[in-house]
Amino acid sequence: MAWGEATVTDRAPGEIELPTDRKKSKFEFQLRLQEFIELVRADNNLRAITYARKYLAPWGATHMKELQQVMATLAFKSSTECATYKVFFEPEQWDFLVDQFKQEFCRLYGMTFEPLLNIYLQAGLSALKTPFCYEDDCTKEDPLSQESFRKLALSLPFSKQHHSKLVCYITKELMDTENPPLVLPNGYVYSTKALEEMAKKNNGKITCPRTGLICNYTDVVKAYIS
Repeated sequence: MAWGEATVTDRAPGEIELPTDRKKSKFEFQLRLQEFIELVRADNNLRAITYARKYLAPWGATHMKELQQVMATLAFKSSTECATYKVFFEPEQWDFLVDQFKQEFCRLYGMTFEPLLNIYLQAGLSALKTPFCYEDDCTKEDPLSQESFRKLALSLPFSKQHHSKLVCYITKELMDTENPPLVLPNGYVYSTKALEEMAKKNNGKITCPRTGLICNYTDVVKAYIS
């Protein structure tokens, strides 16, 4: 549905039949209003009044205030600068109708408005999202290091981690009591397994892969996870 495509040209206003479930929906009412507005925009006031009597009047019991505002456009015309009525003639009204149509279609056929793939991805990302994921030095193995996943998880809350979980930057393995974290003099943390292997290969020397700092294995300090 592009801008203005619902304007009644090939068929008379109201001839399009809607599914039974849709006849009571807000979408039909919004569509009827827009058809009326397009008649007013075309300066076809007599046809607009006839249309309103037949297709808008039945909605009076539930949408009287909106109907009163729309009917006033007959006097203000599409060229009005009055904000209250100018909004009815804005092109954005069609964007609103497009969204309403999509939502109504999904409701009618039992579909989700959000793609199922996005829903499943968000369910997984919600368990991984932490403030660190949005930092520049976020590890590449973290799905949230990718911009597309970051955008998808933007509206999701951060994961509630009751216990800290540290993953070694070098080995990508979990650091725990069996493989405790060790802190270098520059503050960076790596697993015992990674630093021991590095020290064995370099005569007891440790090189920080992120800053290039070189120190002795005996200079590192054990950290405790809470």
